[in-house]
Amino acid sequence: MNSVDLTQHFLIAMPAMVDPHFAKTLTLVCEHNENGALGIIVNRPTDMNLHGLLEQVKITPRDDTFHSVPVHFGGPVQVDRGFVLHQPVGIWQSTLAVGTEIGLTTSRDILEAVARGAGPRQILVTLGYAGWAPGQLEHELAQNAWLTVPARTDILFDMPAEERLAAAMHALGVDYANLSDVAGHA
Repeated sequence: MNSVDLTQHFLIAMPAMVDPHFAKTLTLVCEHNENGALGIIVNRPTDMNLHGLLEQVKITPRDDTFHSVPVHFGGPVQVDRGFVLHQPVGIWQSTLAVGTEIGLTTSRDILEAVARGAGPRQILVTLGYAGWAPGQLEHELAQNAWLTVPARTDILFDMPAEERLAAAMHALGVDYANLSDVAGHA
């Protein structure tokens, strides 16, 4: 199969997805190349909020506003490590640029900046990420495990988590309820 770069695309889990980590998920592909792919699930908030996470890593939040900011399950790999999707990209110690508008940062300096009110204007904080070995994502696409659509920052940052999957489907012109859980090949 020819390689395609799905960086800056959403992966929409098809209804037949049985892996509980990925069923009914919307994943932002942050990097996709010959070495594999890295993504962040963006529609699975956890019971933890950003205020609690900051306290766990011994960063004092400037106020109580972070109690309403959920921390998401980003994927089953390194679930003890934080990942911050943000806009704008900015300059942080460890950032992967996802296109020109979005960054994925794993360094503590971004959390410290957020806690004092000096961080990026848009953030989505996760624990863990999704990873694919070389050719694995392409194989899953060939097996109809995922639909793809170019990522949109309004879906990522401006919508509640529970609306993101439907919005990405709508961007494709498809209603999730109309998808079959049985894949077919012509």
